[in-house]
Amino acid sequence: MFVLPPPPRYPISQTTSSPNGGTVQNPVVEMSNILTHPSGPEYQLSVGEGTYFLQDNLHLATPPPHPQDGPIINPNPLATTPAPPKAGIKLSICITSPRKSLLPLYRQAAPSTGSNLGTYSIKEHEKESRSSHDTSSDGATPHFPSSSTSGRTPIFGEDNSALTPLAGKEGVKRKKPKTNLVKSNSQFISRVIPHDQLSKRLQDHNAEGIFVFANIDRAYQWLDLSSPAPARAQPLMKILFAKAHMLCHDINPFTKGPAHIDVIMGASTGDIVWFEAYSQKYVRINKNNIISSSAISEIRWLPGSENLFLASHMDGTLIVYDKERDDAAFVPETNPTPTTAHIPNGTDSDPHPLHINKSVNSKNQKSNPVASWKISNHRILAFAFSPDSRHLAVVSEDGSLRIINYLKEQLTDLYTSYYGAFTCVTFSPDGKYVLTGGQDDLVSIWSIVERRIVARCPGHHSWVTAVAFDPWRCDNRNYRFGSVGEDRRLLLWDFNVGMLRRPKAASIRNRDRASISSYAPVSRNRTESTQVPGGRLRSTSSLSNEGADDDELIEHEVESRTMTATLPPVMSKVIDEHPLSWVGFEEECVVTACGEGHVRVWRRPVDVVGAGEG
Repeated sequence: MFVLPPPPRYPISQTTSSPNGGTVQNPVVEMSNILTHPSGPEYQLSVGEGTYFLQDNLHLATPPPHPQDGPIINPNPLATTPAPPKAGIKLSICITSPRKSLLPLYRQAAPSTGSNLGTYSIKEHEKESRSSHDTSSDGATPHFPSSSTSGRTPIFGEDNSALTPLAGKEGVKRKKPKTNLVKSNSQFISRVIPHDQLSKRLQDHNAEGIFVFANIDRAYQWLDLSSPAPARAQPLMKILFAKAHMLCHDINPFTKGPAHIDVIMGASTGDIVWFEAYSQKYVRINKNNIISSSAISEIRWLPGSENLFLASHMDGTLIVYDKERDDAAFVPETNPTPTTAHIPNGTDSDPHPLHINKSVNSKNQKSNPVASWKISNHRILAFAFSPDSRHLAVVSEDGSLRIINYLKEQLTDLYTSYYGAFTCVTFSPDGKYVLTGGQDDLVSIWSIVERRIVARCPGHHSWVTAVAFDPWRCDNRNYRFGSVGEDRRLLLWDFNVGMLRRPKAASIRNRDRASISSYAPVSRNRTESTQVPGGRLRSTSSLSNEGADDDELIEHEVESRTMTATLPPVMSKVIDEHPLSWVGFEEECVVTACGEGHVRVWRRPVDVVGAGEG
């Protein structure tokens, strides 16, 4: 009979050897979360709509190294030894039954036949035009549908019969995880600590309350931020992994409910864990690196899918997995397309901009992966899905932003940073804009409709680590977004269409200006060209492509900072003593996190939160 080992006992204090032969006393390792409620002007954010107050300051316990790991001591600050992949805190927020919005600045609604609700679409076929139509039945509240004008979310791989699940007498039977997390004897999991009253706390949980899943080093925590103050610090479940750090995770919004939450996690070892929170059972995918041995930098469920998810590996590969399929040793399928492309700067050649190792249309779908694409020789750092469920924005360490039509497995746009890598990316709620943050200390705004950069946003004093839109303060013309960085600052930004039409350089002030409400491309005089795969020449002007095929790759040149509009922040404040790693917006609060374990919940202004639709 198997007996669980006793919980590890950590010393009250730890000592390590110093370079001069002495010893260094390390601080005590905290094993419990700490919840505080600091107050004062330094814990307030003043913005135009009011003052945000720090409601909760939750310090997550940082687990010590695994007992089998020796101390990593490297006194040389210039050492080039590659460090193991590590990420600051990243959060996944889940509300199983969202209530009716109290902040009516933004709502999603599927258009109906004969209604005058606003519609928005990105060109899918050659004969369509890139356009958007934003109207409102009441003239005040915009409606941004989540997909195309048909109101239907397209499904990845729906045309491939090999991916269609077989329906039985009782319909499609979905696979469930079978291994109990608490009773597992896996060497991959070091220890699982469920709350003593887990069942009772789940029963008492308000369906409109907030669940938070958080990773910090080799620990993964499940928290209930809607429980009473003393209990908020106690995780519903805490999982400690052996020698693996969870770098990213995501909740499936399509399958979540009051008694079911599908969580997918990506590890520094390349392993993937599918975890169903309520049943406390899991499945390990890519076990023993049978498909890829590279660490996972980002992982997301595919929009509208119960079982497919996309993982970006740090070797520059994007892989689509199916949680219900078994793994098998993966050998890339033969691809007749060329494997190299012209590199204007004369650097080492990269792979073909989108080299398909395995297509979603392949008939060999008996095992994972479902699809595999190689897009770079450098690390992929982040990606995001568009609200229309057709496009993918990917940023990588080579300083590239790629826009991919992932339904067709085609790369359409390739943008380059001013300098350095892009580190984070997100779409606007209406899908018209993409935000990127990077090592150039800038937040950049890119227009998907016009296919160009429209503004750069200076304000950070170090690398930008996360960007996010505030959907409750966005409409069809005005947008609010936030960014955090290694300078420990939270910045809030407001912009509208008019702001994006103001060039910085005086030399271009006489350019013909389109109406601020128009999204039609404006021609420029640049006619420089560059070579793209296949020997074709494409204009590098991102605005002179009105007659171009929307699926044809365009490599955009870097636009001078003197020709791009700049946008100042409406609020900038140092909110932590450590570099920040995450920011997210909820209806009643803004949540931030730092790399050392601090999760801070900022309460929105009371007069804004209490505003109704009347």
